[in-house]
This record gives sequence, structure tokens and C-alpha cells, in this order.
Amino acid sequence: MTDAERKLWLRLNVRQLGVKFRKQVPVTPYIADFACLERGLIIELDGGQHDENRAKDENRTRYLEAKGYRVLRFWNTDVMRNIEGVVEAIAREIGGKIE
Repeated sequence: MTDAERKLWLRLNVRQLGVKFRKQVPVTPYIADFACLERGLIIELDGGQHDENRAKDENRTRYLEAKGYRVLRFWNTDVMRNIEGVVEAIAREIGGKIE
């Protein structure tokens, strides 16, 4: 896991949002960074290399959405600099509150 993934996992793992998240979830042929299966939500964290691979990320997102998931993407720098904002955005997406 990257530093950003570890930092976000510390927040998601404690069920602070009232739902269970899993890390490194296989959605063949991909591995999602994080997923809340009960809410059908996948969270992907992107580093600088993703800016160069935008088309691949868009294809990946379309594939995951076709499988019935909603996909939220955040830059690693957003997680590192504004974890509260990232967690709030996730809470809004799942319709939950931060506990």
C-alpha cells in the first residue's frame, strides 16, 4: 500500500462511516483499492502516474461501473493534504455520517 492508501485505510477500517470497507478487492481483471460492497462503492487513489494513463483509468472506471459499482477517485495528494475532505466526500456518497 502507498502512504496515501495507508492513511485512508486507517479511517475506513475503523468503520467511522458506519459501513464496512475492504482493501485490495478483486474485480477481475482489476484490483480495487477499497470497496464497500454493501453500498456498491469503489474508491480508487491515483498517484502522478495516473495523469499519464488517464485513458486506462477511464476504461477501468467504465468497466467497474458496468459491473454495478459507483467509483470515486481521489489523488494521493488530496488524501495526504486533506484527509477530512476526502472522508467527507465518501460519507456524502454513501449517505452516511462521520462518527
